[in-house]
Parts: sequence; structure tokens; C-alpha cells
Amino acid sequence: MFVLVGTWLNNSLAITISLFVVLLVVQVVSLLKYLHEPNSEVKEILNAINKQSYSSENKANYSNATASQLHNSINELLKRHKAQSSNKNEESLFFKNIVQHAGIGLIAIDEEGKVEVMNNAAKKLLQVYDIKYITELQSLSDELVDMFFKLKTGGRDLAKLNIDGELVQLSVYAIELVLKNKAYKMITIQNINSELEEMEMDAWQNLVRVLTHEIMNSVTPISSLAGTVEDNLNSFEADENSITLESEDKEDLLLAIHTIQRRSEGLIHFVKDFKNLTHIPQPKFEKLKIKKIFNELNILLSKELLSNKIAFTSNIEPTTLVVEADKALIEQVLINLIKNAMQAFDEETNRLIELNAFKDNKNRVSITVKDNGMGIEEEALERIFVPFFSTKKKGSGIGLSLSRQIMRKHKGSLTVVTNIDEGTEFTMRF
Repeated sequence: MFVLVGTWLNNSLAITISLFVVLLVVQVVSLLKYLHEPNSEVKEILNAINKQSYSSENKANYSNATASQLHNSINELLKRHKAQSSNKNEESLFFKNIVQHAGIGLIAIDEEGKVEVMNNAAKKLLQVYDIKYITELQSLSDELVDMFFKLKTGGRDLAKLNIDGELVQLSVYAIELVLKNKAYKMITIQNINSELEEMEMDAWQNLVRVLTHEIMNSVTPISSLAGTVEDNLNSFEADENSITLESEDKEDLLLAIHTIQRRSEGLIHFVKDFKNLTHIPQPKFEKLKIKKIFNELNILLSKELLSNKIAFTSNIEPTTLVVEADKALIEQVLINLIKNAMQAFDEETNRLIELNAFKDNKNRVSITVKDNGMGIEEEALERIFVPFFSTKKKGSGIGLSLSRQIMRKHKGSLTVVTNIDEGTEFTMRF
């Protein structure tokens, strides 16, 4: 302005206007440069964000205040976003770990049956690894796969599977949900064998307690009274004022009373056997060498096996196999199973009982008692562990039931596999 005024006062107007135009052009160019410079820096920032390559390490010192302020604001947003993403990742990892390590089986499938989630418990329960579609389980059970598709929200059902020769009863529950406009079905599966067996056994034990109490209260006085009457009859001859009986009548009466006493005592003994079902002691766990148990059983039962012309073999793999259990209770189970096997033969000439111990595919110690006898009929197979049921004429029906209870006390199981005319195999799993 000073130059223009001085030029205008000392020179002509034309020179002043020319100089003004020159200065105006310089000023406009400078202004455009000033305006363009921050735009390019802001554009650089926006392009980096668009390409998802922007980070706090990007150019930190911008010549323009607007770009510098934008950079700082974006850095603050990035810090918040990273913190939120980190929290979400931690939460996601947390919930994934919960799902994978939950004790109940969890399976998530879409409408086509594609498996989105399948936790470790479900894989272990169904004996599968990674599957892409739920239909791959049809080789295990068509009924189970149909159940997965048919169940709606809140639907429940029960399924029976035979896995590794062991009958598994599953409780299946389903809920439907929508995620990102896509429908999914979350299915839970749980092995309820132990719960059902426990409830069943509790019911039997309660029944046995009531029956044994009532029977003992009624039969014990009868047996005692019969003995008293028998003693009185035997003393009648010594009493001159007593009623005289013919010798034959007296013998008949004594026989009847003796029969009442004998049957009463037999019934009392029978009831006492059943009381064992409700009085199983808690196991006293100790480390037991299976080889030593097998040797003791061989010595104990060798005479009976020989008299019944039954060959007996035992095998342990490895020979140093050890189990943590109650010695007396486990021996009782093995004796029950071996004696059952001894009674499983009809007219077989090559009678054989095999005793084996090993670790199964789940690394559980397992003991099997196998015979080559007649096998068990299918109808009887479903009831052999029920108290009071026996396939033998003189059986009490408590041996196998008692054995299963003992195995349950050991947190294990007792199962059976049989083939008619080929034999039967009982398996103890610890």
C-alpha cells in the first residue's frame, strides 16, 4: 500500500495501476498456494484412511494448522478404536473359551445344516473331530440328525446312541436365533446316562428299604414263634396234663412248623441279601496293581473253574497297569462277573473265560470279562442291571445291579455286549 501510494504521488496513474496488478497477481498466487497446501495434506490423510493404511506413525508435523489438527483428532479416534477393538477381541476370546470348554455339548448350525460352532464337549461326546455339515453325523445316527433339524426354539428330545459299544442317552435342546439377518440354530447335547441310572437306582433303593423293613418286621416274629411252638410240642410228653397227640399227627405238626421256620429263615436271609443294595460303603481309594488282583482271582477261583471244565486266561497291557480303586469292592465286582460267566455255558465243550485289562481310546483303564457261552437274549439284556431280575433259576438278581452301583461309586461304568451263541463281554471302565 505504501509503494502504491508513493508511486501514485510521484508517477503517473498508469504505472501505479500496473504495479497494483502485478502485486495483486502475486498475492492471489500466494493465497491459492496457501489454500492448496492444507487441502493436499488433508487429502493425503483421507486417502490413507480410505486405504486403511493410516496410523499414528503417519506424517506428524504438517505445515498447515488444519491438517495438523485433523491428524491429532484422527489419532485420538484411532486410540479409542484400538481400545474398543482390543476389548471386543478380549471379550470374543473370553466367550469362545467359555463355549469351547463348557461341560455341555454346543453346536450351532445354519438353515442348510452347515456347522458354524462345535465345542470340544460335543466333539468328545459324539466321537467326531471337525465336520462341515451336520449331515456328516448320519453315519452315527440318522435319528439324531433329523432331531437337530426338526427341533424348534425351546424344543427338547431324547436320543440313544451306541458309541464304542456303550449305550449313551442324550438330552437334546434347541433354540433359534438370528445374526446379521441369517438364521441359526443353537443345539445343546448332554449325556444323561449317569443321571438316569442314579435316579433309577435311588428309586430301587427306596423300594428295597421299605420292602425289607416291612418283610423283616413281619417274618422275624413268625420264625421266632414257629421255633417256640416246636419246642413246646417236643416238651408235651413230659407234661402229664398236656394234650396228647398221636405220633403221626405230632410228626405232621412238627414238620409243618419246621417248614414255616425254615422258610421264614430263608426269607430273612433273602431280604438281608437285598439290603446290601442300600448299604454299599464309600470306596477307600488306593493304587492297585491289576496284575496282582488277577493273580489273586485266579488262585481263588481256579478250583471252581477246573471242576466246571472252564479254561481261564488273563492279559494285561501294559503289565504295570495301575488303577485307583477300592480293592475289596473291585474284587467283588470281578468275582460277580466271572461267576456269571461260569454260569453262561450250556453244552459247550471249549469253555473259555477271558480277563483283559488295558487303556481304551480315551485313556481310561478298562477291564473286560468275556465268555464264549450262550449269550443273553435281547429282551433280558435291557433288564440285567435291574434289581431282582435274573436269567438264572436260583439267581437273586442283585449281583449285576450291585456291581454297577460299585462302579458308579468309582465314577466309572459297567456295560455289556452280547451275541447269541457266541458269548458275552462285560466292560468295567474307570
